[in-house]
Amino acid sequence: MIIYVVEDDTDIRELESYALKNSGYDIVQFDSGKEVFDSCLEKQPSMILLDIMLPDEDGLSILKKLRANDKTKNIPVILVTAKSTELDTVKGLDMGADDYIAKPFGVMELVSRVKALLRRTEKQQQPSDGISYQNINIDDEKHVVTVDEKPTELTFKEYELLKFLIMNKGIVLTREKIMNKVWGFEYEGESRTVDMHIKTLRQKLGESGSVIKTIRNVGYKLGE
Repeated sequence: MIIYVVEDDTDIRELESYALKNSGYDIVQFDSGKEVFDSCLEKQPSMILLDIMLPDEDGLSILKKLRANDKTKNIPVILVTAKSTELDTVKGLDMGADDYIAKPFGVMELVSRVKALLRRTEKQQQPSDGISYQNINIDDEKHVVTVDEKPTELTFKEYELLKFLIMNKGIVLTREKIMNKVWGFEYEGESRTVDMHIKTLRQKLGESGSVIKTIRNVGYKLGE
């Protein structure tokens, strides 16, 4: 497996690369963001460890381009950031990051996060077709959501959230379970993050958003 390590700080980049090489991964290093996207088009990595603060093109801009391109949209990405506010974290996750790790971090934590994400990615690569509930339909192959056969624009995480709710229709899902499945991990402030995405998802679904029920003090479920 090839992992792209994108980090402008030489010491941190070498530390990340050394730890991952010792865990059996092949590493390609980048000290800036300008070549990352083109490199992904030429040879797709198994995962990208992507620093947010880069000297030319920042990590979030690169992430946005990756998710917008059919060839690169499914590459797993872990954001590495010195920022610790919930807003920065949510922004990166909502743009399609699969996980994040904040500096300073331990080598064992880094390797553990990488292994967990790659395991999760392998499970999620199984095809799923015809995901629907009432007038809401998901074409997972094309990554398109329609309501009454009209396309509905959702963010990456809103899409994954809706898909998870439909696949578990009628089942009460706790905020923790939703966070673990859709974002892949738990972090401080997760309740507000889930609630915020449920709110925007309901708004975008219009009248059909009412099928998402709030279960007080527990979480959410789709349908009666």
